Amino acid sequence: MIEQQISILLIDDDEEDYLILRDVVEDIPFRGTRYTVEWTPDIKQAWEAVKSGSYDVYLVDYLLGVHDGLTFIRKAVEEGCTQPLILLTGQNDPSIDEQAMLAGAADYLVKGRFDADQLERAVRYSMQHAKNLYEIKLLNEYLEKRVEERTRQLREAYQQVKQALEKEKELNELKSRFVAMASHEFRTPLSAILSSASLIARYDKTEQQPQRLKHVQRIQKSVQSLNAILNEFLSLSKIEEGKESVQPKSIDIVALVADLREELTPLCKENQHIVCKMPGDTLAWTQDERILKNILTNLLSNALKYSEKDVELQVQVDAAGEKLRIEVRDYGIGIPQEEQKYVFSRFFRAGNASNVSGTGLGLHIVKKYVDLIGGDIAFQSRENEGTVFYLTIPRL
Repeated sequence: MIEQQISILLIDDDEEDYLILRDVVEDIPFRGTRYTVEWTPDIKQAWEAVKSGSYDVYLVDYLLGVHDGLTFIRKAVEEGCTQPLILLTGQNDPSIDEQAMLAGAADYLVKGRFDADQLERAVRYSMQHAKNLYEIKLLNEYLEKRVEERTRQLREAYQQVKQALEKEKELNELKSRFVAMASHEFRTPLSAILSSASLIARYDKTEQQPQRLKHVQRIQKSVQSLNAILNEFLSLSKIEEGKESVQPKSIDIVALVADLREELTPLCKENQHIVCKMPGDTLAWTQDERILKNILTNLLSNALKYSEKDVELQVQVDAAGEKLRIEVRDYGIGIPQEEQKYVFSRFFRAGNASNVSGTGLGLHIVKKYVDLIGGDIAFQSRENEGTVFYLTIPRL
């Protein structure tokens, strides 16, 4: 059988009380537990002993000279003392008993009115009570952590569900906008194709070749329009699915811009011109040619589309160190100030562009492409005065 040791500290300013308590402790029958008692009249020493948890039980006198035993117990409990504190008093006063309980004392003993068995019982019960309280405290801390963790998990789950619902809502809105946009944008070229195809059948004579050619060209233009719309959707899909990769190579920026100007010339309205300002005859740059071409094609196409006839569009290219700067300027309808924050959003169409065909995806794709190659894009615009886009393209 393992012998258990229980140490008691008496905090009392009267040595006679210690001697009496020592005799009572010595009379406690041995039942596998040995009790020892020490004494201190010094409040500071007593407080250090309580803070360090040096003893198993503390017996605290009700009167400690100028100090108050109840105040001592209350402070010890507030400071987190887990060992039991038993109040000793020379008065059998129920009000003191109640005050001791409220202060946090584990028990209450009246001097001269308890024997060895009663002391042993008070100490044993107090220690078990303190142990139970400590275990309850640990359990509460554990439960609090579990509740906190579970609350965090629920909060995260709630945020995930909320984001999923918002994503689903966004997707539904995008689907609705896509259907509305597709219905509108596809209807015009499809109607043109249908009417031209039916008219071609009527021109079956040789001398009617010019009329047939006119409608064939109209069909070709409508097919190109449909193809451009579908390409925008395919480009956006590849970017958002992470299937678009950057393939840098050395390209001549001057030649690239010149080729684009030539390709876009058929889109120019009457007396529209694209003027290019270059830093020289050639400018070698390492970048993804296809992506850069798509970016410039989109910006220049918009510039032509949203500008009136008899205007000059400008493309200016400069190189500074490892940065390529390109400006695309038009003098078209511009973008209303209050709507400029939405320019790079999906399906955005400015309020003043409702009578101009478009998907609202072009600039959104441009922004995605610019981010993909590590560049930057900004713009300035004034309604009815025009827009200038500023591209900063790094050398890869």
